[in-house]
Amino acid sequence: MRSQEILITIDEFKESLSLSKPPETLSLLLQALWYDAEGDWNASHNLAQEVGSMEGSWVHAYLHRKEGDDSNASYWYQKAGKKFPEIPLEEEWEEIVSALLA
Repeated sequence: MRSQEILITIDEFKESLSLSKPPETLSLLLQALWYDAEGDWNASHNLAQEVGSMEGSWVHAYLHRKEGDDSNASYWYQKAGKKFPEIPLEEEWEEIVSALLA
């Protein structure tokens, strides 16, 4: 966690979607998911690519799954140590956000 990062709940995270940009106190991956929720796949993908962790690979996988590029998504799920999910994208988004906020 970055020193200025403030712990928030998923409801507070969702409330932040009414802002014009993500709070700067969010991690890069939470910012990526914020942009994804706002429909800006490119901004989301650019941020996710900057994080070389398993969590970054999970967000990256989710984004390629959302894009419809299942083969690329499969690669990133494997790097994240995750199986290709069979749940709706909205559920996976919530699962990832919750995990990153924990």
